[in-house]
Amino acid sequence: MPDNQDPFTPRPSLSQKEEDSAFYLTLLRAYINSANDGIFVICDEMKFHVANLLLESWLGETETTLTMQNQRVPITSFIGVEESQALFSQKFEEVIAGKPVRFECRIHPKNASQRWVEISMNKVDLDGGDLVIGVMRDITERKVAMAKMERQAIHDDLTGLINRREFGNRLNTLLEDSKRHGMQHSLLYMDLDQFKIVNDTCGHIAGDELLRQLSALINARVRQNDTLARLGGDEFGVLLTDCPVDHAIKIAEVLRQTISNFHFHWQGKRFEIGVSIGVTAIDANCENTTEVLGFADAACYVAKDKGRNRIQLYSGGEEFALKLRETNWVSRINLAIEEQRFRLFYQTILPIASPCSNVEHQEILLRMIDENGHLISPGEFIPAAEKFNLMPTIDRWVIRTLFARKSEYWRSALKTGSAGDIHSDLFCSVNLSGASLNDDHFFDFLREQIAAYDTPPHAICFEITETVAVHNLQKVSEFIRELRSMGFRFALDDFGSGMSSFTYLKSLPVDFLKIDGALVKEIGRSKIDLCMVEAIHRIAQEMGIKTIAEYVENDVILERLKTVGVNYAQGYGIHKPEALG
Repeated sequence: MPDNQDPFTPRPSLSQKEEDSAFYLTLLRAYINSANDGIFVICDEMKFHVANLLLESWLGETETTLTMQNQRVPITSFIGVEESQALFSQKFEEVIAGKPVRFECRIHPKNASQRWVEISMNKVDLDGGDLVIGVMRDITERKVAMAKMERQAIHDDLTGLINRREFGNRLNTLLEDSKRHGMQHSLLYMDLDQFKIVNDTCGHIAGDELLRQLSALINARVRQNDTLARLGGDEFGVLLTDCPVDHAIKIAEVLRQTISNFHFHWQGKRFEIGVSIGVTAIDANCENTTEVLGFADAACYVAKDKGRNRIQLYSGGEEFALKLRETNWVSRINLAIEEQRFRLFYQTILPIASPCSNVEHQEILLRMIDENGHLISPGEFIPAAEKFNLMPTIDRWVIRTLFARKSEYWRSALKTGSAGDIHSDLFCSVNLSGASLNDDHFFDFLREQIAAYDTPPHAICFEITETVAVHNLQKVSEFIRELRSMGFRFALDDFGSGMSSFTYLKSLPVDFLKIDGALVKEIGRSKIDLCMVEAIHRIAQEMGIKTIAEYVENDVILERLKTVGVNYAQGYGIHKPEALG
């Protein structure tokens, strides 16, 4: 269509028909100017013939300027980067060929704000030539929200760094690059030293602020083409692109010194933080990303074992193999929790000194189902869980699951009134780790579970090991007293295992003393062991504490225990563990 012809501009009225046409054109103009979307008409040269009021404001130009005769402005001059201009031109060709289109792009006017728009276009065939009518819809807010969501999906909320998932994706890209092109890259696994002191002394708000400050500090020291990520807690990872390990060690040393020289100040207190760094190569010899992360993590823990605040290159050998096995358990435990592969078992604790038939006393035991469906005993995974601070999570899972499983029984007992009689209840012993004893939020969690499942506290006995109790006697004593005031009972487990002292019992208000199985299982043959068991029982009896003998494997041991007067017996000779119903 010629530049001097505009289908929406009415001519002077010459007849009634033309007057009617002018009226409808005026009405149409009023309609498009009141629209909530930008509306335009362009010719086959992509030049403006019409632009409504809203589009004028978006482009920062009047329709008169856009459609001036012989100087019509092409719409592509307002489209953003070259890729968007190419996209618009491609879609325009499709419209000219008769295909309606809808697509998204950005507009970048010189005299107005940039924005994302969704453009719909259709062709109109006229005698004077082809015209394209288009509608622009502002989608900037949606695009910004999507960009924010995408950023949140790959970034850590606290520090703004790349998160663990995205770190894994980028690590996989580098590993594939190494295998295809023989490139050498490196990975640093960084674990802060003394971070827990800040958390314990000043609280989690201070700990979070420390992590934010350190993240900014470390990020300023990392090369522009490298990736710094927060992997969780106080652990960070750095992907060093095109960087052999000898150079990676030098970069690691710069980061170590930077963190060591940093002083964190909070409410008049000053803290110094160190960092242990594991270094490993990313090359064609690596099997997968899990292996690479495992190597770096193992090297980091070796650095911690050697004194902390140092750098350790992964080099293989038994020392690293041991750390790999330990860190492998961490991922297996976390995955087992996520996939609900933990199971509760129970073992009967039999009253033998004064049998009482209406008391059902059980110890709740934990098992893990491995990836192949086999049962794994706690002795295999608990040491790693303790070392890597996973016990609070496991303890809470056990308590929550047990309370939920037995809630119907306890609610029924409350209705019949038997729940108030400790001699007729189901009585469950639950192991509690030292980490939970030091968890300031454990009491709140316990109260929530009691309320949720109507659990009578006197039906639960928490077992803590003698080793844990002795190492933090005052804290444990206060913990026991507070929970006993709520109705819970306590047992001191593994008593006599090597660190025992009867003096400690004066400070620990426990209800039961569990005699270590290493002493019990030999009393059928050893008089010394029998005397030690008898001595433990007599002292406990004088203090009003009931005794439980573990590892009762046969009738001979059971009869000796009865002779001594031990109150309860537990072991395979009494009852083999069964799955909790």
